[in-house]
Amino acid sequence: LYMTTRVELAATARLVLREEQILGRHGESTGTLGARLTVHRAGRPLLDQEVAYGPGAPGGWDGGAVLGGDRAVGQLLVVDPVFEDECPETRLLGPTAVLTRLAGPGVLVTAVAPDARLLRTVLDGALDKLLDAGRG
Repeated sequence: LYMTTRVELAATARLVLREEQILGRHGESTGTLGARLTVHRAGRPLLDQEVAYGPGAPGGWDGGAVLGGDRAVGQLLVVDPVFEDECPETRLLGPTAVLTRLAGPGVLVTAVAPDARLLRTVLDGALDKLLDAGRG
Protein backbone atom coordinates (compact mmCIF):
# COMPACT_ATOMS: atom_id res chain seq x y z
CA LEU A 1 0.00 0.00 0.00
CA TYR A 2 1.27 3.47 -0.87
CA MET A 3 -0.60 6.58 0.29
CA THR A 4 -0.06 10.14 -0.86
CA THR A 5 -1.55 13.17 0.90
CA ARG A 6 -1.14 16.64 -0.61
CA VAL A 7 -2.35 19.81 1.05
CA GLU A 8 -2.37 23.36 -0.37
CA LEU A 9 -2.98 26.08 2.23
CA ALA A 10 -3.56 29.81 1.95
CA ALA A 11 -1.32 32.02 4.08
CA THR A 12 -4.16 32.54 6.57
CA ALA A 13 -5.30 28.92 6.74
CA ARG A 14 -5.26 26.66 9.79
CA LEU A 15 -4.91 22.90 9.59
CA VAL A 16 -5.02 19.90 11.89
CA LEU A 17 -4.08 16.72 10.04
CA ARG A 18 -3.66 13.42 11.82
CA GLU A 19 -2.56 10.06 10.46
CA GLU A 20 -2.39 6.77 12.33
CA GLN A 21 -1.10 3.51 10.86
CA ILE A 22 -1.24 0.12 12.56
CA LEU A 23 1.32 -2.19 10.99
CA GLY A 24 -0.46 -5.54 11.04
CA ARG A 25 -2.62 -7.37 13.52
CA HIS A 26 -1.30 -8.75 16.79
CA GLY A 27 0.83 -11.83 16.23
CA GLU A 28 1.01 -11.33 12.44
CA SER A 29 3.84 -9.96 10.37
CA THR A 30 3.46 -6.50 8.97
CA GLY A 31 2.61 -5.74 5.38
CA THR A 32 4.35 -3.08 3.32
CA LEU A 33 3.34 0.55 3.75
CA GLY A 34 4.72 3.68 2.13
CA ALA A 35 3.31 7.14 2.72
CA ARG A 36 4.15 10.64 1.58
CA LEU A 37 2.77 13.85 3.06
CA THR A 38 3.33 17.12 1.21
CA VAL A 39 2.05 20.46 2.52
CA HIS A 40 2.43 23.82 0.79
CA ARG A 41 1.45 27.10 2.43
CA ALA A 42 1.05 30.24 0.33
CA GLY A 43 2.66 28.37 -2.57
CA ARG A 44 5.80 27.42 -0.61
CA PRO A 45 6.74 24.01 0.81
CA LEU A 46 6.08 23.64 4.53
CA LEU A 47 6.51 19.86 4.87
CA ASP A 48 7.50 17.04 2.53
CA GLN A 49 7.92 13.75 4.34
CA GLU A 50 8.03 10.16 3.12
CA VAL A 51 8.06 7.01 5.27
CA ALA A 52 8.25 3.30 4.48
CA TYR A 53 7.70 0.20 6.63
CA GLY A 54 7.58 -3.54 6.05
CA PRO A 55 9.21 -6.01 3.68
CA GLY A 56 10.98 -4.17 0.89
CA ALA A 57 11.33 -0.93 2.87
CA PRO A 58 14.84 0.45 3.37
CA GLY A 59 16.79 -1.39 6.08
CA GLY A 60 16.34 -0.43 9.70
CA TRP A 61 12.64 0.43 9.64
CA ASP A 62 11.91 -2.12 12.35
CA GLY A 63 15.01 -1.42 14.46
CA GLY A 64 15.48 0.68 17.57
CA ALA A 65 16.02 3.92 15.63
CA VAL A 66 12.60 3.79 13.97
CA LEU A 67 9.95 1.46 15.44
CA GLY A 68 11.87 -0.40 18.11
CA GLY A 69 9.35 -3.24 18.08
CA ASP A 70 6.27 -0.99 18.17
CA ARG A 71 3.51 -1.50 15.59
CA ALA A 72 1.51 1.74 15.75
CA VAL A 73 2.87 4.90 14.13
CA GLY A 74 1.27 8.29 13.83
CA GLN A 75 1.76 11.91 13.10
CA LEU A 76 -0.10 15.05 13.90
CA LEU A 77 0.44 18.20 11.86
CA VAL A 78 -0.84 21.51 13.21
CA VAL A 79 -0.50 24.67 11.12
CA ASP A 80 -1.72 27.95 12.59
CA PRO A 81 -0.85 31.54 11.62
CA VAL A 82 -0.63 32.28 15.37
CA PHE A 83 2.55 30.17 15.35
CA GLU A 84 4.23 32.84 13.16
CA ASP A 85 4.84 34.89 16.32
CA GLU A 86 5.03 32.18 18.96
CA CYS A 87 5.61 28.60 17.86
CA PRO A 88 6.19 25.71 20.28
CA GLU A 89 9.81 24.61 20.43
CA THR A 90 11.06 21.21 19.31
CA ARG A 91 10.99 18.79 22.23
CA LEU A 92 10.45 15.22 23.30
CA LEU A 93 6.91 14.33 24.34
CA GLY A 94 7.94 11.15 26.09
CA PRO A 95 10.15 8.21 25.23
CA THR A 96 8.53 7.53 21.83
CA ALA A 97 7.21 10.89 20.61
CA VAL A 98 8.67 14.19 19.47
CA LEU A 99 7.25 17.60 18.58
CA THR A 100 9.21 19.19 15.74
CA ARG A 101 8.92 22.86 14.88
CA LEU A 102 8.64 23.45 11.13
CA ALA A 103 10.16 26.27 9.08
CA GLY A 104 6.85 28.09 9.07
CA PRO A 105 3.85 28.41 11.37
CA GLY A 106 3.48 24.73 12.11
CA VAL A 107 4.62 21.74 14.12
CA LEU A 108 4.74 18.02 13.45
CA VAL A 109 4.27 15.47 16.22
CA THR A 110 5.60 12.01 15.38
CA ALA A 111 4.95 9.05 17.67
CA VAL A 112 5.27 5.28 17.85
CA ALA A 113 3.53 2.98 20.32
CA PRO A 114 2.85 -0.71 20.91
CA ASP A 115 -0.83 -0.35 19.94
CA ALA A 116 -3.47 2.05 18.64
CA ARG A 117 -4.84 2.94 22.08
CA LEU A 118 -1.48 4.15 23.39
CA LEU A 119 -0.71 5.97 20.14
CA ARG A 120 -4.02 7.84 20.36
CA THR A 121 -3.32 8.79 23.97
CA VAL A 122 -0.03 10.41 22.95
CA LEU A 123 -1.48 12.20 19.91
CA ASP A 124 -4.60 13.35 21.80
CA GLY A 125 -2.45 14.86 24.56
CA ALA A 126 -0.25 16.65 22.05
CA LEU A 127 -3.26 18.02 20.17
CA ASP A 128 -4.86 19.37 23.35
CA LYS A 129 -1.65 21.24 24.24
CA LEU A 130 -1.18 22.60 20.71
CA LEU A 131 -4.75 23.85 20.43
CA ASP A 132 -4.37 25.60 23.79
CA ALA A 133 -1.10 27.18 22.59
CA GLY A 134 -2.80 28.37 19.38
CA ARG A 135 -5.52 30.11 21.39
CA GLY A 136 -2.92 32.14 23.21
